[in-house]
Amino acid sequence: MNAALTPFTTEDYRARMELAVHSAVAEGLDGLLITPGPDMLWLTGYTPTAITERLTLLVLSAEEEPRMLVPTLERPDLESAEGSDALAISDWRDGQDPYDVASALLRPDGTYAVSDSAWAMHLLGLQSRLADARYFSITERLPMLRAVKDANELARLEAAGAAADATFGEIVTVRFAGRKETEVAADLARLLREFGHEQVDFTIVGSGPNGANPHHEAGDRTIAEGDVVVLDFGGLMHGYGSDTTRTVCVGEPTAEMREVHDIVRSAQQAAFEAVRPGIACQEVDRVARRVITDAGYGDAFIHRTGHGIGVTTHEPPYMVEGEERPTVPGMCFSIEPGIYLAGRFGVRIEDIVTVTKDGGRRLNNTDRGLAIVE
Repeated sequence: MNAALTPFTTEDYRARMELAVHSAVAEGLDGLLITPGPDMLWLTGYTPTAITERLTLLVLSAEEEPRMLVPTLERPDLESAEGSDALAISDWRDGQDPYDVASALLRPDGTYAVSDSAWAMHLLGLQSRLADARYFSITERLPMLRAVKDANELARLEAAGAAADATFGEIVTVRFAGRKETEVAADLARLLREFGHEQVDFTIVGSGPNGANPHHEAGDRTIAEGDVVVLDFGGLMHGYGSDTTRTVCVGEPTAEMREVHDIVRSAQQAAFEAVRPGIACQEVDRVARRVITDAGYGDAFIHRTGHGIGVTTHEPPYMVEGEERPTVPGMCFSIEPGIYLAGRFGVRIEDIVTVTKDGGRRLNNTDRGLAIVE
């Protein structure tokens, strides 16, 4: 880990669990049921070595201390995790019914928010034992639980963003023309790892007409002179995400290509300038969308303007119509408007932005112009 980044401590995890319980009580919940995935990692620092069909469950409530239920064979792994000192630990052995063990830790008529990552078999198992309890998605009831980042988290996101920027700085020096999208995608993945990412989540390379598909999987299409190419890539570094998009052109772009790119760049800039504490998330989307619509391309902007980022590359908050929650300092999210012209080309520009006390700050800082590559 970078020496400037401080490891998370038991006190960090204890504070997060206390925040989660306080938030749950404020929402009228009796507790939270957290299964392996991003919520468990953020709250405790623990992820099972292998996520299997065996039940692992963190139970958080105001009435009891935080308790983790694990398979007996995985208890040593939990006990060695950074945040384990903040937990009481129970276990169950193969041959026992884990839902009988788990249900004994819960209120028979309780109301619980459950991790979105919970396996259906585990939730159904609990429901069969506690038929009078009620269960809700944690994203439905506590969508902003992980949304506000502390200084340590921000430092990790900044480092990941800088590594993604360094990757873009290198990728524009490689040859595009005559190579397959998959080859350029492999270069992106290699560079992300070279600059410090431990996990690569996606390397979108959408050339020519493929760029009009926002989530195009890099394929066998050979990139040609005159193609516009959408490059969207990211992953995890120090446990936190990167996600950036730039659009390049192989050789000299047409006047239309430049015009479309300029519109997207203006929309992205306007949305960034709108960021400040208290603005509704949907307003960021509206600002970007207004620029594109006024330019005559409203029907070609076919996705939300942004998503949160943290221990996963996509998480709340979402910059989308209907999301009325206000932004607050420490929130981090993408701003990524695009125009997609079916059968022809697409353009997208994306930065990760954090809300400050008086505005916003970009965590990606490479040139947003239409880069020319060979």
